[in-house]
Amino acid sequence: MPQSSAPAHIRAIAPYQAGKPIEELAREYGLDPASIIKLASNENPLGCSRRVREALAQAAADLPGRYPDANGFDLKADLAAFQDVPMNWITLGNGSNDLLELASLALLDAGLSAVYAEHAFVVYQLSTQARGARHIMVPARDYGHDLSAMLDAIADDTRLVFIANPNNPTGTHLPAADVHAFLGQVRDRYDDRVTVLLDVAYDEYLDPAERADYAGWVREFPNLIVTRTFSKAYGLAGLRVGYALAQPALTDLLNRVRQPFNVGVLAQLAARVALKDTDFLAQTHALNRRGRAQLQDGFARLSLDYVPSHTNFVLVRVGDAAAVNEQLLRRGIIVRPVAGDGLPHHLRVTIGLPAENERLLQALAGILAE
Repeated sequence: MPQSSAPAHIRAIAPYQAGKPIEELAREYGLDPASIIKLASNENPLGCSRRVREALAQAAADLPGRYPDANGFDLKADLAAFQDVPMNWITLGNGSNDLLELASLALLDAGLSAVYAEHAFVVYQLSTQARGARHIMVPARDYGHDLSAMLDAIADDTRLVFIANPNNPTGTHLPAADVHAFLGQVRDRYDDRVTVLLDVAYDEYLDPAERADYAGWVREFPNLIVTRTFSKAYGLAGLRVGYALAQPALTDLLNRVRQPFNVGVLAQLAARVALKDTDFLAQTHALNRRGRAQLQDGFARLSLDYVPSHTNFVLVRVGDAAAVNEQLLRRGIIVRPVAGDGLPHHLRVTIGLPAENERLLQALAGILAE
């Protein structure tokens, strides 16, 4: 079908650009794939836990030729117990990205609008555009969300507000008390007309004192959707599994537009095992905390400004980011340019293993000295 026959709002979408795969870089520059480090997509450098690997290996030996449980009963039961909510408050997604799309499908349309922050996760913009809805992008404050301005930006046609906490790609974090107050203000002003989607994909990287009782918030606010993922701290990015918490009215809407069998057999199994592997999660958190300090201290020594991070990545200002990124690629190091997020002078660097972090810092030192 010719492009010209597609709706204008679809033709206006700039396709999502994922982090460059290791194999692609190896082909482009004639590099040994084993020599390349990827610090671009906020993946867990440990991969998934040993318990998950063992469970997957055993299941793969007898992988069924039948579809997965479309409703994910066992995984939902585990999640309901973990979050202390009823099972009908849970929606499964093919990663939390899928759930962002489901929310926009269920709540947005031409003639309606969504509110999101400048420098927030690009999928908020993409999913709003895909519905033909109006964008209300609120300028960032200190690279993060300006909740007061976002509240004032809500219009008569607004049906959905996206908040990422912590935020990607900037790594900023809003205190739980501020987000809770915002939710109360939205409810008081707009009742249930405006839904807030709170994306907490990086919550496991926060210090415990910074985390919130999201299930409790969902009980309190019937207009709230909280999305979570197993892709980051749990190390299941390759399997694509996430979930949303919301009261039954919103959960029902999400499931009306959810594709059947959207979470596969192995993904459901891996998520169930990962959820119970608290030792691996603690190991991930500790490794990330040390790596974050390693990178941020290194950037400071190089006189590079960075945004203090609450996640498993650091946003760093390097000047001519496109040129620095090119030099890093030639050295077999993949990071994430963020010019498309309105940050042309910055790179987003995933926190890797200690040796990977050190290699990145040494490469930057060499590039900046040239």
